[in-house]
Amino acid sequence: MKHVLSIADLTSKEITEILNLAKKLKSELKKKGANSPLFKNKTLVMIFEKPSLRTRLSFEIGMTQLGGHAVYLAPSDIGLGKRESIADASKVISRMGDIIMARVFSHENVREMAAHSSVPVINALSDLEHPCQSLADVMTMWEHKRYLKGLKVAFIGDGENNVTHSLALISGLLGMHFVTASPKGYWMNKGIVAQAKKFAAKSGGSISETTKPEVAAKNADVVYTDTWVSMGDEAGKEQRLKIFRPYRVTKRLMSLAKKDALFMHDLPAYRDNEVEADVIDGPKSVVFQQAENRLHVQKAILVRSLQK
Repeated sequence: MKHVLSIADLTSKEITEILNLAKKLKSELKKKGANSPLFKNKTLVMIFEKPSLRTRLSFEIGMTQLGGHAVYLAPSDIGLGKRESIADASKVISRMGDIIMARVFSHENVREMAAHSSVPVINALSDLEHPCQSLADVMTMWEHKRYLKGLKVAFIGDGENNVTHSLALISGLLGMHFVTASPKGYWMNKGIVAQAKKFAAKSGGSISETTKPEVAAKNADVVYTDTWVSMGDEAGKEQRLKIFRPYRVTKRLMSLAKKDALFMHDLPAYRDNEVEADVIDGPKSVVFQQAENRLHVQKAILVRSLQK
């Protein structure tokens, strides 16, 4: 079963295959205005515990462009684990649909769903990882830099989040140098770090953490940040805004990176909190190409998962 619950479910070879396929599908769509209908009579069931713009658009439009159909299930439609057990819901959905995409609060929920599903399950976001986002991120880096191995990627801000974890793992697998700059107490999950370092030891990459944004940004090829207040963290918003203020990505911080460095953000962004408006709206920013690439990568993941 070709589940994608974590970036660690993929090998470096499989990641490269997904990126090449995403590039091919993107090129086909741009040149011909349509993709081949690979998914005729196929249905994607989309389960959302959290709201989303890019995730829903990319999966639903992607499935449509490939000739298939997508069904959106909002939190109130299922009541996952409350109105009905995750196991029962997964068994029912997988008897009707061809593939499941789940955007959930707890990573354990998507794991349990996969354990009881007879069709592939894709993690479209959990509290631990965001594998689909990291694949779109490296596709964007690849399009601009033409290579991935050896790139230095600096993440500035909250290291203890799903985007950071998946970026660390994919960097380790692909031989990239990933460094986070975060306040103490907001560093990455230790298990994720250990796994990413294990991958990096084989690929020639590296994984490191610091409290100093300047150290992370120095000679970086990519400077990346994310919101300081993710869904579920709203209760501590004011405290977080104070703690993370020194970690704002400014033009001065970007000047420490390489001259051709990219600025990346997975969106939604809050200008003048985690990033200055002049940076995210400036010439080094690739955030909207990054967002668009969610569509092309999502299609590649779907094709891979539905291949016999």
